[in-house]
Amino acid sequence: MRTEFATDRAASLHGASAPARVAPTRRRAGIERVQDESIYVLHSYPWKETSLLLDVFSRRHGRVALVAKGAKRPASALRAALLGFQPCNASWSGRGEVRTLTRAEWAGGLAPLSGLPLLCGFYFNELLVRLLVREDAHEGLFDAYHQGIAALAQRPHAQAAELEPVLRDFEFALLRELGHLPELHVEGASSLPVLPDAFYRVDPDHGVSVCRPSDPTAVRGEVLLALRDGPPPVGDLALARAAKALMRNLLHYHLSGQTLRTRQLLIDLHKL
Repeated sequence: MRTEFATDRAASLHGASAPARVAPTRRRAGIERVQDESIYVLHSYPWKETSLLLDVFSRRHGRVALVAKGAKRPASALRAALLGFQPCNASWSGRGEVRTLTRAEWAGGLAPLSGLPLLCGFYFNELLVRLLVREDAHEGLFDAYHQGIAALAQRPHAQAAELEPVLRDFEFALLRELGHLPELHVEGASSLPVLPDAFYRVDPDHGVSVCRPSDPTAVRGEVLLALRDGPPPVGDLALARAAKALMRNLLHYHLSGQTLRTRQLLIDLHKL
């Protein structure tokens, strides 16, 4: 297998969007060939004596399963290129569920994650693995993931409260891209506009509906209107709490009640 390892530190990723490289796909005799696709490695598993099975998130192809032959060998260039939470350009080919990685090149630019930011990165990965089906492309979600990882890398010593906006940004982007974020400015059944002084509940399937103020899930309309376009501004504690509760409710539903291991660890250790 031909592999390449290159470093490119020409541009800082602070505030930058994900690399927008052209990644042509070719098919010949039923074999798909993908060239120079932007990816992140979500998870890797040992396979046979010298290889790895990879679960990667790609910009134009979504989640893809790849086998990296020989990647466990000490001299393999793939060992250095296929790092978690590091942008990579990759090529692969094959048919079926698992394709063969043919080339990998580190795209560079991000500091390694550690400590609390590393746990947050694992949280992002677990959400993607649980909620994103294979080969379902979401370029906007890939960009949001890239931005989130870049934001975590820039905060190596951040406390929990400093990272919450990064988590909310990614959660909102994830639910919006997957079609799981209800319209918060209108009632789901009637399409009537949400009123600032009224009280509502948010149903994951049916959207916003009027409720009594005594309802334990009641949210004032002004809060929903403030969150309609995404997470609240940094520093608005009341809206931040509402955004966290909304994300927790929607994610719990779409995860079918399953507890995310990384989320529980974050809650236990840092009360995020």
